[in-house]
Amino acid sequence: MDGMVEQYPALPADAPLVMPRQPRDAPRQPLRPYPGKAGRAIGTFLARAAVGLGAAALTGYAVYEMGEVIAPGGPTELQILFLSVFTLNIGWIGFAHTQAVLGFFHRLWADLTGRARKNRVTADDVTLKTAILMPVYNEAPEPVAAAVLAMAEGLNGKAPGQFAFFILSDSTDPAAFVAEEAVFQKLIGAAPKGCPVYYRHRAENTERKAGNIADWVERFGADWPLMLVLDADSIMEPDTIMAMAARMARDDGIGLLQTLPNIVGGETLYARLQQFANRLYGPVFGAGLAWWHGRGSNFWGHNACIRTRAFADSARLPELSGKPPFGGHILSHDFIEAALLRRAGWGVVLDSDLGGTYEQAPPSLMDVMVRDRRWAQGNLQHARMLFARGLAFASRTHLATGIMAYLSAPIWFLLVGVGMAIAVQVALTRPEYFAEPGLFPNWPVFDAERAIKLFIVAMAVVVLPKVLGLLSALLNPVRFFRFGGPLVFVSVLAEMILSALYAPVLMAAQTGIVRDILLGRDAGWAPQRRDDGSVAWRDAVRRHRRHMAGGVAVAGLAYLLHPNLFYWLLPVSGGLVLAAPLAVLSGSVRAGRALRGLGILRTPEEGNLPDDHILKRTEAKRAVFERHERCGPLIALARNRALRQFHLAQLPEQDAPGFSAARVLAHAKAEEVRDLAKLEGWLDKAEMNAALNDRAFVSRLAQV
Repeated sequence: MDGMVEQYPALPADAPLVMPRQPRDAPRQPLRPYPGKAGRAIGTFLARAAVGLGAAALTGYAVYEMGEVIAPGGPTELQILFLSVFTLNIGWIGFAHTQAVLGFFHRLWADLTGRARKNRVTADDVTLKTAILMPVYNEAPEPVAAAVLAMAEGLNGKAPGQFAFFILSDSTDPAAFVAEEAVFQKLIGAAPKGCPVYYRHRAENTERKAGNIADWVERFGADWPLMLVLDADSIMEPDTIMAMAARMARDDGIGLLQTLPNIVGGETLYARLQQFANRLYGPVFGAGLAWWHGRGSNFWGHNACIRTRAFADSARLPELSGKPPFGGHILSHDFIEAALLRRAGWGVVLDSDLGGTYEQAPPSLMDVMVRDRRWAQGNLQHARMLFARGLAFASRTHLATGIMAYLSAPIWFLLVGVGMAIAVQVALTRPEYFAEPGLFPNWPVFDAERAIKLFIVAMAVVVLPKVLGLLSALLNPVRFFRFGGPLVFVSVLAEMILSALYAPVLMAAQTGIVRDILLGRDAGWAPQRRDDGSVAWRDAVRRHRRHMAGGVAVAGLAYLLHPNLFYWLLPVSGGLVLAAPLAVLSGSVRAGRALRGLGILRTPEEGNLPDDHILKRTEAKRAVFERHERCGPLIALARNRALRQFHLAQLPEQDAPGFSAARVLAHAKAEEVRDLAKLEGWLDKAEMNAALNDRAFVSRLAQV
């Protein structure tokens, strides 16, 4: 051991805050007073009535017309099943899209009256100290460090002493753990004193991200009235961060303030597709959500500011009885935390007018499926909390819509399947014209004119949010030209075609995901890819071979039954047949850059940004943390004394109590093998992690 371990400013002094675990059921507390309560409450009520009645009217009309199309003389059992599934499907679509209508008029009113609020505030408006939490989990550390340094320097220049960053590592991969320490050690040294950066690594990532945040609250929360929670790919303008802190200071009834993140940085085709849809259509949806949510909004897990003591007092997640996927720790923590805050009387608010808040999208279709596996399990697990005592109506609605976001895929799948069954029944069953006694035959009737009318209405409902997003841009000339001017029409057409092709593949994949969850298969928590979205042909064919076979079967059966049915189902069967090529194309950087070069799928952030824009400053900071060639974690610690001392400074003074087989084996193997490269090959993941979290083991590396 090379002397005493130097003290590094990895963490400030502890400031413990009690965070008791909440019960599943508890009485609801009255909502805390807030400015303009009466007028805002009326506006929220009217918005909710408009969304509810609009969705109900649309659903009722569509179901009635469908019934008249397929069963004008009275439905059979199979037709009743079809109508039931159709009702669920169109009801979900109608509810989502009625919000877009509400949001369009909200944005239009704000533009016409100039009532859109500005983000810029002064340091005097920021009266509450704010900790900015950046949880990381086996991430590439260089992009994270560049974003944090850019934000920290901006905040230091505008409101020194009011903000600090905490990088909260839950990394379980030993190589990722040591690699991030090397980068974040450099970040800590480069950060300004007026906005310091701290780093903490947990040896055990209990309760995943929710446990990571709770650990920080219990250890440091008392010193920080506010905490701004980010994701590893989050970037926010300093002015936006200050505006959020100022709004929380002005309205002490807000427990959580959520922003509407904008997707940026997409290089692959699929990332650019999501990015364009998010930027053009998302604001319309967001404005509608913000209006009807009122003080009962939701939490999306990141890019949100939270009142720390309110969170500690009321939002520690309950544990569910049973085993995963439906029991144990709650996987998707954010919806439940928002519901618990609202139950405790705290306002949960979505401010869709706040700009300068960014995140990234998964780079390929297969990455979306990996993410959806975790999200689907978390959302379906919320069924255990849906009827918990004390939750507000809006909170239950959020949980229900989250569940439906993934049940909608098997519902659509079932709708197609039942429709095919009806077609088969009609083709194979001999009609009975005189099934009942009477003078006149019972002729089978199909109202083609009504069917065409219903199809047009259904398509109008599906594309309505896209049309409203486009119209919102057209009515604002500055916004219109930021999307490429006239080329925005080409972009919308390209997005609609590509999304239509990808939709059935996602439907089939999510149906399989829901099936696995219902069969009790736990998803775990796989880390996300952020940049590289490349998909090998072999992987794409292996992953989608059943989808392609299903598409061929649907197309073939439809053609045998009737050519018109084949064409009707072509959008579904065609996407499935092309699933593997679409998956490969989704992760193509070349295709994404080609469209960008043509100005297609362009977003405002891809124009000429000012030099002080947070995205440009983040990109410039990447040079500070250029990725270097990595070696094994033990070799890195042995070679670099400063890194070893920084690593030791993170470890507790005493080893974790109790017997650890992994730690014993790591020490035993180290006694047998003195060559570190060979030792790294001998240690498995558990043993390597035990070694890296053992002070004596790491200290001995100085002697190797």
